[in-house]
Amino acid sequence: MADVLPLVEARLRTTLGEPDARAAVTFLGTDRVEVLRFQQGDVVRYATLGMSAQPMAEPTAMLADPVQGPRAELILSVRSGRADTDKVLRPLAVLAASPQVEGLVVAPGASLDVGEALWPDAPFTSVLVAEPGGLVEDLELAEPLDPVRFLPLLPMTPNEAAWKRVHGAQALQERWLSEGTDLRDPARRSVTLE
Repeated sequence: MADVLPLVEARLRTTLGEPDARAAVTFLGTDRVEVLRFQQGDVVRYATLGMSAQPMAEPTAMLADPVQGPRAELILSVRSGRADTDKVLRPLAVLAASPQVEGLVVAPGASLDVGEALWPDAPFTSVLVAEPGGLVEDLELAEPLDPVRFLPLLPMTPNEAAWKRVHGAQALQERWLSEGTDLRDPARRSVTLE
């Protein structure tokens, strides 16, 4: 439904303020995905806009339901001024288009990999999808549509991504917490892994 995106953008603006930049990316055979940039003090937040236009469908489904199914947008938060993180716009758009392109259902605990540095010289090529609701509340839509969930993305180093595949998302998040890891630091090193 085309009227979902204005509601999503309104929720982002209400919660995060006015975006100071936006970029649009269109991939062959997919809808347009925008990435909005919000500066909040020393933190810059990048939010996708377009992923929630269509519900995500299970890869095994014969036909995608055009109305019902999970909807989401992605949010990445990093400290500004420490790296050229504005180059993350295209990788974020790629991740937001993955449900349409690859038939993925993006959900908390999932790993998403772009296969290259998220921004120039970034030590991260993938992200962990975290639980929604902490930064931007779910956006309820009229029945029978599922709500739009705003999923935070936590950058992972290749070592962390490999460790997460073995031990799980919860174990990695507990390791980050026990080590006092600043997950918004765009130049942070990998957490100590055993």
